[in-house]
Amino acid sequence: MDDGDLCYADAARLARLVRRREVSAVELLRAFIAQIERVNPKVNAIVTFLPEEALKEAKKLDRALARPRTTNPAPLAGLPIAYKDMIATKGIRTTYGSPIYRDHVPAEDHLIVERLKAAGVITLGKTNTPEFAAGSQTFNKVFGATLNPYDLTKTCGGSSGGAAVAVACGMLPFADGSDLGASLRNPGSFCNVVGFRPTPHRVPYYPADDAWQSLSVIGPLARSVADAALLLSAMAGPDARSPGSIAEPGTTFAKPLSRDLRGVRVAWSRALGGLPVDSRVTAVLEARRKVFGELGCIVEEAEPDLSGADEAFHVLRAVGFVQKYGELLKTRRAEMKDTVVWNIEEGLKLTGAQVARAMQLRSRVYQRMREFMTRYEFLLLPVNQVPPFAVTQPYVTEINGCKLDNYIDWMKTCYEITITSHPAISVPAGFTDDDPPLPVGLQIVGRYRDDFGVLQLAQAFERATRVGRRRPPGAA
Repeated sequence: MDDGDLCYADAARLARLVRRREVSAVELLRAFIAQIERVNPKVNAIVTFLPEEALKEAKKLDRALARPRTTNPAPLAGLPIAYKDMIATKGIRTTYGSPIYRDHVPAEDHLIVERLKAAGVITLGKTNTPEFAAGSQTFNKVFGATLNPYDLTKTCGGSSGGAAVAVACGMLPFADGSDLGASLRNPGSFCNVVGFRPTPHRVPYYPADDAWQSLSVIGPLARSVADAALLLSAMAGPDARSPGSIAEPGTTFAKPLSRDLRGVRVAWSRALGGLPVDSRVTAVLEARRKVFGELGCIVEEAEPDLSGADEAFHVLRAVGFVQKYGELLKTRRAEMKDTVVWNIEEGLKLTGAQVARAMQLRSRVYQRMREFMTRYEFLLLPVNQVPPFAVTQPYVTEINGCKLDNYIDWMKTCYEITITSHPAISVPAGFTDDDPPLPVGLQIVGRYRDDFGVLQLAQAFERATRVGRRRPPGAA
C-alpha cells in the first residue's frame, strides 16, 4: 500500500496490518505525518504537532511486536490520534482555544487519553477548537480558523472542527471530540464524516467540574460508522472517577454492526417541529428518504413534542458556563471572546427558580421523547439547518429570512436532541448543488442508551449511499 492508501484505509484494517507486522507502526505513522505536512497548511486542523515524539512510540511498538512473547498487542496498537484541544494531555500544550491558556501544559491526562493509550493509540498532536469549545464555528485567537476541505472559503463547523477536518483529509484514521449542543454532529455533517454523540455517561468524563453533568459528552469522529464504533469501543465503559458512567463495557461496540432492518419503524422529520431549514439541506435529505424503505424500514412522517427543550438547553448551558468560567470572567474578561462573555453573563442573571424550571422541562422532554420512541425505534432529521457557510462569518444570524436570537440558535436541530439525552449520529447523506458542492449529513436518533442500534442503522444507510467515500478536494 502507498501512503495515500494507508491514510484512507479503514482503522480496523490498519490495526490488523500493524498487529500482523504487514505494515510497521513506523511506516504507518510516517504516512500520516507526510499527509499532515502536505495538507494541514491548507486547512489548519492540527494545531500542535508532535511527529518526533510519536515516532519514538511507534519504534517502541515495533520492537515489542518483534519479540516472540508478544502475542496479544493492544487492539488499536499503532494508530495515531490528535486530541481535541479541550482534552487535557499530560506534558502537551492544551489551550482550550483561549489566549488565556496559550502556554498551558496539563499535569495529568484526561481519562480518555489514558484509555486510548492503553488501547495502543499513539498521540500525534492536538486538533483545533473554538475558544472554550463555544459555538459551531472553529476559530480562535491562538491558532486562527480551520477551513472546510470541500470548500476552503467555508467553515468546517465545530466545536470539534479540527478533528473532523483531520479525519476527512486522511490526516488521522479517527479522532475524539465532544458534543454539548452539536459539536460532534455539526462538524461531521459539514465535513462529510461520521460524528457520534453517545448517550450521556457512555464515555466517562474525568476531570470534570461537575462529575454528574450529562449535557456534554465525548464521542468519536471517523470516516466510517465501523471506525467510529471501533474508537468508541476503546473510549466507553465505566470508571469510578465518573460516578454516572454506564456499566456496559466498551467491547460491546467492537461487535459486527450488520442487522436485518425489515419492519423497523422510523420517524421522518423535515424540520423538528417547524424549525427553519435551508432548502438545500431539505433537498439533499428528501432524496435519501427512500433508502430506508429500500432497507425494509417502515418510514412515517412524525416528530416528538420537544416543547421546552430550547429553554432548558439555554438555561442549563448558561449554568455550565458560570460553573466553568465564571471566576475567570472576573479577572480575564478582556481576553475572552464576546459570545463566551455573553453566555457566562446569561448564567449569572439566572434565578434559582429559572434553573429549577429548566431541570423540570428537561425531565418532561425526556419522558415525551421516551414515549415517542416506544412507537419509533429511530428518529431521522437534519443535523444542521444550513450547509457550511463563510468561514469569515462567526455564526448564522438568519435562516430563510427568520432572524435568530443568538450565536447558537442555528443549531436547534442538534441541541434540542441533546436535551432528550438520546444517542444521535451524523452520517454523510449527500451534497448540495453549490459550486463547489457542500456536504450535508443526516441525523439518526435512537432510543435511550441504544447506542449500538444507532450505529447499526447508520452503517446500513452508509453502505447503501456510499456518500462518505467522496474525498475532499482540499486534501488533493
